Amino acid sequence: MLAIVLPEFDYELFSIFSKIEFMIKTPKAVIFDLDGTLLDSIEDLMDSTNYALESCGLEKISLERTKQCVGNGIHKLAENAVPPGTDPQTVEKVFLALKTHYAQSTKPKTRPYENVVELMELLEKNGIKTAIVSNKPDAQVKELRDKFFMTVEKELACGEKEGIKRKPAPDGLYRVMEKMNVTKDETVYVGDSEVDLQTAKNTGIECINVLWGFRDKEFLEKEWKRIFGKTPIFAENCAQIAQILGLK
Repeated sequence: MLAIVLPEFDYELFSIFSKIEFMIKTPKAVIFDLDGTLLDSIEDLMDSTNYALESCGLEKISLERTKQCVGNGIHKLAENAVPPGTDPQTVEKVFLALKTHYAQSTKPKTRPYENVVELMELLEKNGIKTAIVSNKPDAQVKELRDKFFMTVEKELACGEKEGIKRKPAPDGLYRVMEKMNVTKDETVYVGDSEVDLQTAKNTGIECINVLWGFRDKEFLEKEWKRIFGKTPIFAENCAQIAQILGLK
C-alpha cells in the first residue's frame, strides 16, 4: 500500500477505507471538468438562476432541481430551469439575467471539494500535467482557476467561447491535449456527469467518474452502460482517483 501525507490528506488512511476495482495506466495528463468535479458551485448557480427566474416572474427552483439542470452551459441551464412551455422570449430574458448575475457575483459559496487541491498538487508532484475544460464561459473558468487552482497553467483552463464547441464535443479537450503535447492514450478525463462520459467517448480517452458531484450513482451506472457498454470506473473520493491512476 502506498502511503503519502499531504496537508489535510492522509493517503494511507483514505486507502484503508477505499475499495478500488480498477487501476489504469498512469497518464501523462489529466483533464478535469470544473463544476461538480473540482468545485462545489451548485448553491451559487442556484442563487443566480433563482434571481433570473424571479426577475421574470417565474417560480424558483430547488437545489436538487438545479443539479439536474446544469452541465450543458449557462443557456441550457436557463432552458432547463424555466417551466415547460415557457415562450422563447422569456427563456432569453432568463438567460440574460442569469448570465449577468452570475458573471457579476463574487460566488461566495463556491469552494473546492474535499482534497481536490491536494490531488492537483499530487499530480504535479508526479509530473502529470493537468487541465480544466468546462462549459462555463471561458473568462469565469480562468477567474476560478486563479482563485483555486494555480497548479494548472492558465492557458490550460478553458471554458466555452466562440470557435470552440462545448462539451460533449471533443474540441476543448483536443485543444488542451495539443497544448500539453499528449496523445489520447496518455490522457485521462475526470468528470461527474453523463455529459463528461459522452465527452470522453467522443474524444477517445479513458474516463473516471466522481460520485460527489451533481449526478447520483444509479443514474451514472445507467449512463455508463448506454455510452460505453462496460463496467464504470467510479471514484468516491480523491484518494481513490490517486489509486486508480497509480500515483505515488
